[in-house]
This record gives sequence, C-alpha cells and structure tokens, in this order.
Amino acid sequence: MPKRKVESNPATPKPLLVRAAAKTLTVSAADFLPKDESLPSLRGGARGCRGCDLWKNATQTVFGEGNPGSTVMMVGEQPGDKEDRAGRPFVGPAGAVLDKALEAAGIDREKVYVTNIVKHFKWTPKGRMRIHKKPSTREIAACRPWLDAEVRTVRPRIVVCLGSTAAQGLLGKDFRVTQQRGEFMEKDGILFTATVHPSSILRSPDDETRHREMDLLIRDLKKVAGALQERRAA
Repeated sequence: MPKRKVESNPATPKPLLVRAAAKTLTVSAADFLPKDESLPSLRGGARGCRGCDLWKNATQTVFGEGNPGSTVMMVGEQPGDKEDRAGRPFVGPAGAVLDKALEAAGIDREKVYVTNIVKHFKWTPKGRMRIHKKPSTREIAACRPWLDAEVRTVRPRIVVCLGSTAAQGLLGKDFRVTQQRGEFMEKDGILFTATVHPSSILRSPDDETRHREMDLLIRDLKKVAGALQERRAA
C-alpha cells in the first residue's frame, strides 16, 4: 500500500515525545486513512488498520462512537476487555461510571463522542483473564492519525482527556492529571482539559474513596458543562 502523508491536525496538540516517536515509524495509521474522512469511512478504514502490532492480539478495532458535531469528545487510553469483544468504546463498567457522571454533571450523553487514543486492546494473560497493559509511546504515535481525523471530522468544542495516558499523549509528557485536572487550554478554537479515567474510580480501595473520587469527576465535568454554556452564550 502506498504511503499517504497526512498533515497533523493543527487543532490537536501533539507533544514532542509523540512527534519524536512518529518520526521513527515506517508504518502508522496514516497509511490506512481513507480519503473521505466521514465517520463511517474512518470507522471502516480503521477495521483494517495494521499501523502497529496491537491488532494481532486484539479481537477487533474499537473506533470512536458518537455523532458528527458532538460538542464534547471524551478520549480515553484504549478499549478494555469488554470493549474489545463488543467492538464499541466505553460499554463496560468504566463506561457506566462515565455515563452516570455525565448525567450528574448535566451533559447530554447524546452530544458526547467517546473514543480512545489507541484503538486496539493491549493486554497480557493472567490465567483465563486478559489484563490491561499500557500502550507504548510508539504505539500511541502510530495510532494517533485516527484521533486527529476524529477531531477534524467531529470538531468538538471541548476535548476531555480521561486519565494520564490520554492527557500526556495530547497535552505533553509533563502533564499531571492529579495537579492539573479541570484546567483548560485552548488550541484553534477547541478547549482541552483532563480528568481521571472512570476505571480509576472502580479501583478505589473502599466506598468512601469511591464516592469522593466520583464527586471529583462530576465536579470536573460540571466545569466542562459550564464552559460549554459560556461558548454558546459568546
């Protein structure tokens, strides 16, 4: 397949670490992007993506889900076990937590596009279980053209990074969710912010911690809701 050079999306920050990794790639998702960047075409193209080796152990590509024109884009790290089997993002326990938090924050779930910075499930076996394994910078860089295309097509008003992998992949390796969650930065008309990944709430050691972390996630999403209202009023 002939290589296709795709310019990076100016509306999507690309940290130096990801850019450096991208320069060393001989193949990436950019080689599989369709000319027509409608969501159905992108989703179809992603099914056959061989831009890195993660597809070899995954059940299928898990592309983003939502409508063109969604006002909010949620970007997680990668699909989990249930998402890998279903072929849809955020349909497992973490997705249920996210849906509950969005409702509590007053954000219409129908106007949210959900996706991941990596589209295949990376895992390691543990008995009969498949345990999540963090994607490498090289794998994130190889998959990045899909996310850039999603942002170009959906053109959300706000992009919310869920967890440190998505936040550092989009906002820089020095970004710390624990210190900078809920802060906003703007690039070419799109606001970027970060909060914890809903799965981290599920890993809380006790109910008290779980409730506290859920309240903090809702607080961050209420800031997103407020920023949306301000943009509509402007």
